[in-house]
Parts: sequence; C-alpha cells; structure tokens
Amino acid sequence: MRRLFRISVPQEFDGERLDRVVPALTDEISRTALRKIVDLGGVHVEGRRVRTCSKVVLPGWKIEIHLDGLPLTPFRLRDEHIIYRDRYLLVIDKPPGVDTQPTHARYKGTLYEALKVFLQDPSRPHARPSLGMVQRLDRDTSGAMVFSTHPRAHKGLTRCFAERLTEKLYLALVEGAPEQDVGEIRSMLARERKSNRVKTVPAGGKDAVTRFRVRERFSSACLLEVEIPTGRSHQIRAHMAESGHPLVGDALYGGPQRLAGEAVGRQMLHAARLAFPHPVTGEYLAFEAPLCPDMSRALEACRNDLQGPEPSAKDPS
Repeated sequence: MRRLFRISVPQEFDGERLDRVVPALTDEISRTALRKIVDLGGVHVEGRRVRTCSKVVLPGWKIEIHLDGLPLTPFRLRDEHIIYRDRYLLVIDKPPGVDTQPTHARYKGTLYEALKVFLQDPSRPHARPSLGMVQRLDRDTSGAMVFSTHPRAHKGLTRCFAERLTEKLYLALVEGAPEQDVGEIRSMLARERKSNRVKTVPAGGKDAVTRFRVRERFSSACLLEVEIPTGRSHQIRAHMAESGHPLVGDALYGGPQRLAGEAVGRQMLHAARLAFPHPVTGEYLAFEAPLCPDMSRALEACRNDLQGPEPSAKDPS
C-alpha cells in the first residue's frame, strides 16, 4: 500500500539531523526504518531526494517520506533474469513487483538502478555504464524488456519502437471472455490525473490499438494473446477494462481479486514475446519470457475449475 508522510520541521528542531527529527515527529517510522527508506531514495527534503540520514534540517523545511508498500530492500538482477546480452543490448525477464524506473519512493531497487549496478565495471568504479531505456512495463507486469547498453545502439533501438518495427506479444488473463475469438480495440487514450487511470477520450488523447486473440476459455476467465502496435501507458489494462473484461487482479481497473477461490496478488499480464531488428547489425531478433510461477498457478487453477472436482472413488462393496 502506498503511503506519503509530510512533515514540516518545527522551530525546536532547528539544526537537528534528519534521523532525529523524523522519529520524534512520527511514531510509524523508526530510526532504523528511516535509514532503509533513505537508502532506497524515498525521503525528500525541500523537494530534493536525500542520500544520508545525517542531513541537517532547518525550521519550516518540508520533509516528504514516500512508501510504495514493497520490501525495504533493493531489487538486484540475477543470472536467471538475463535472456540475451551482447555489446549493444540487454534483454531481461522482468519479475513482477519491480518498478521499471525511479519513483518518488525509490531509486535503489528499481529495474533501472539494478541494471546500472549489474553493468558497472568493478575495475572502473567511477565510470558510469551506458544504459538506455526505450520501453516500460508497469510494476506488476512481468516479462521481456530490452535496454541499450551502448550509445551506438540507443538511437536505433529508439527508432525501432517509434516506427513500430517491434513485435510485442502479451498474455493477459481477463475476467469473462470476449464473444469473438479475434478482435481489435481502437481509441484515443488519456490519463485521468485524479484517479491515475487511463481512459478513452473523444479528443486530445493518444491513438491506441489493441489486438487480441482468445487462447483459452475458462468458466469465469479467459487467456488472451494481445498485441499492441502503439504501446501506450496502461493500454491493455484500460482497453480490456472498457471492453468489460478487466485483467484478473487489476484492482485499479476493477479486475477481480480472486480467481477459482484463490486470491490474486497482481494484474495477470505478461510480456511473453519481444522481437525487433538489431539496431546495429540489422539481424532480426526474437525473444520469449516464460510465465511467472504466480500466473502459471492462476492458469492451472482455471483449468482445474473448468474440469470440475475429481470424481469420488466408488465403494468396492
């Protein structure tokens, strides 16, 4: 659960350290917890992210502490997250529960920062690794993502996405099922600031095209293959919700939080396939990311629910 603490420094704390002020003014954040939050990048003083608990504050200064509900430990990339790597590119399998880019609540622990750590040359600790981000996935969306790791690649990779030369295939588990096995949704999308939701608008939005194909039908849900040539923020989530079939687990867009009697902890959306021409060599590359365990379990529960309970053994007598 996201939370925001706002503190105005009183006169009596003039010249005190941050880690003395915050615990004294709120019972919910201890000195130890504050150190972890500062280390992640979730504490801002006078609008600027602070890096140390020893920062001295003055009366009237504004302190903001952002919590995103995730563990107070930074995410770190492991070998199993790497799908492909060469001199110019890095394709990774993003796990759910990780923000792609820095937020108010954290810099450390985001995928972007974890990639910086992963790419850092130990023999050149002060040299910044080259890292270009050309796409984003929502925190709770899993699957394949590509990053450029060389200046020569970034411009070409950006062009691939801008000119829609990429193939992006998602797997989405949605509530109910479309009547047709194949369909297309096209509308103008814009973000609603108050709710942070994206919705269709008559004008002033960005053109968005979502194509889907039914892969499996279940008793109360459906697995779709989804392609999005346009790639707008929240596009699949918004379009499926507006069509009456929100993603299972997507609380923001009204998706069911339980499936086949089991709780679902996130929206069931996975970037299963990503293909594009290599920005330097021109070779066409295609990558697939396996389903995460939680989505595999959800699908298995749907299949079991469709089959019904196991028949009881007959009494041999």
